[in-house]
Amino acid sequence: MSRDERVRVGVLSLHTSKETKAICNAVEDLGHRAEWLRAENTTVRIGEGSVALEPDVDVIANRMLLSNTDQPCEELGLANTFAQLVPTLNEPAATLTAFHKLSTAAALSNAEVRVPDVLLALSGDRLNAARGEFGEEAVYKTAIGTHGGGTWKVGPGEGVNATVGNRYAFLQELIERDDERHRDVRVYVVGGEIVAAMYRYAPDNDWRTNVALGGSVEDATADLPEEAREMARRSAEVVGLDYAGVDLVEGEEGWFVLEVNPTAGFKGLHEATGISPAPHIARLAIERGGGSVDDDRVEDLAATLDDSTPRAMPVPLPTEEGEPSVIGYTEEVVLSGTSGSSTVYAKSDTGATRTSIDTQLAADIGAGPIKSITRVRSGSQKTAKSRPVVDVVVGVGGTQHTVTASVEDRSHMDYPVILGRDILKHYRVDVGRRVDADVEDTPEEEE
Repeated sequence: MSRDERVRVGVLSLHTSKETKAICNAVEDLGHRAEWLRAENTTVRIGEGSVALEPDVDVIANRMLLSNTDQPCEELGLANTFAQLVPTLNEPAATLTAFHKLSTAAALSNAEVRVPDVLLALSGDRLNAARGEFGEEAVYKTAIGTHGGGTWKVGPGEGVNATVGNRYAFLQELIERDDERHRDVRVYVVGGEIVAAMYRYAPDNDWRTNVALGGSVEDATADLPEEAREMARRSAEVVGLDYAGVDLVEGEEGWFVLEVNPTAGFKGLHEATGISPAPHIARLAIERGGGSVDDDRVEDLAATLDDSTPRAMPVPLPTEEGEPSVIGYTEEVVLSGTSGSSTVYAKSDTGATRTSIDTQLAADIGAGPIKSITRVRSGSQKTAKSRPVVDVVVGVGGTQHTVTASVEDRSHMDYPVILGRDILKHYRVDVGRRVDADVEDTPEEEE
């Protein structure tokens, strides 16, 4: 195959994952060219009546992970821009339907694909008034979520809210089979064909089956019932996805579709089945771009999940090196969140991995939402404490830094903000420079 015959496949993914790397590697291994579209190398230029995307690609495989970002519409808008310029697998409109669970359920139900009963109400009172319709136990979940996050089982009398943080939530019928260990099945569909399937079993201390939560897996590719196979294929078709992980669960009345995931992971699937969907996705993209591949080569490559660093990994542009700016032991900083900003004194702590802010200050500026929980040890304490972490913008000397800061009660301390190495790495710290009176404080470090 000559260089002119090679299809240039852009893999659109602003995050780094095994799946993205595996798709890039599969494109190259199939004799074509991969371009990893991310912050370091991607531009859109509009001028003189034309629009150009750089790097120049023939087709895009959309791997934007919308469910893990605080502003999914921003990334969805980027994907939509690119899709207007280049043929795109998992087009933005289909991805929008898929990553919003209620939208998925509505689309499938309208197409007569069986899904559990669902109720979303924009009022918590209305949602709680209908709680009894869902039996003794019900599923309560956010409309956007991943890795089993934002999903709970609620019993009778447990109140629920119409939103969790800034995301809508709904009630869903719990589908289980009596006296059986809770399981569901993940079916990976590419181009209308089933590539692989696995049963997922809940861990002993949980009812959710997600591998990320410790669930176990078992190969289901060969013995998956035809009803489930057809529902998986049909679900991907209805939602409009070129590739998807379709989650189904079996109840007393048959199979139900739970979710249709446009960026489903490969790790657990490969562990269970020995099959990686990456080469199948690569083939679909290459063919959509006008190229051809050896089908036997696809099957050979699918036996390995090649998540090594691909040649398509972009190299950041070189920057001019100069003397770093100087920051003092204490500085006046501006913190900004979703509901406002506040100017406060902060202390520089090179022993702290992460910036830390006071609980009340975080609430005042609207920092968040909470992204995860971290473990932090303070001073000479032998045990670590759990703290939530949130996104916040910290302005230092006119430069803004968006960091994921831990939140704690600092009302008894001298400074409401500790600047950690996530910010201090950009500066040289002059411990003799202070913007306030001399005080003593206890250093902190994160495990």
